[in-house]
Amino acid sequence: MRRKIVSIDETKCDGCGLCIPNCHEEAIKLVDGKARLVADVYCDGLGACLGTCPKDAITIIEREAKAFNEAVVAEMLHKPEPIFSGCPGTRSMNLSTESKPDGNTACEISSRLTTWPVQLHLIPVSAPHFKGRNLLLAADCVAYAVGDFHRQFLKDSVLAIACPKLDEGQEIYLEKIKALITESGIASLTVLTMEVPCCSGLVKLVRDAMDQIQEAICQVEWKVISIKGEVLKTTVLQ
Repeated sequence: MRRKIVSIDETKCDGCGLCIPNCHEEAIKLVDGKARLVADVYCDGLGACLGTCPKDAITIIEREAKAFNEAVVAEMLHKPEPIFSGCPGTRSMNLSTESKPDGNTACEISSRLTTWPVQLHLIPVSAPHFKGRNLLLAADCVAYAVGDFHRQFLKDSVLAIACPKLDEGQEIYLEKIKALITESGIASLTVLTMEVPCCSGLVKLVRDAMDQIQEAICQVEWKVISIKGEVLKTTVLQ
């Protein structure tokens, strides 16, 4: 049958995943770093995912497609693991499949934290320690996923942390990020988010700030971290 259905332009999609939580039928998944339509029968064609895409990669088109099947969707949503119903960021998982060595257990690992406070709401934009430094803007969960967070990411950087899903005052975060880019004197900005879709809201705030500033102030890099602590993707934001 010919009907309306979601279409995703993979050339525009950057894999941020913001569209996924808004699709209650779970018709969209991240596959190889791109949002993809899982199956025609899962998509109702209503387009609840459209407004969340910062790249305008999602549209509603009319084409030959299998009919939306509510019964199939309901069956899929109620299957046991590994199918998960709900926001991927809230999925409960046990990662301890095998024991891992702690590395050099004979010595204590020193903290690389050089400034305080670190919560984005609290950090003072006018503080002199920002000047000429890299600002590491990390989602709260990153440091818990990356076992070597201090040595791998925090060295030579000033830290700010935030949760784009649970923290209140997102509009305040936007203004704070703009001020950090334009007023604090930072040399570069590195954004660390987890691979779960809701976490990409942090990089969306950075992109919105850059769009409102409308000038290249410093280099901005985005790294996506897996729930096992690995760097999945590095993107330089324009």
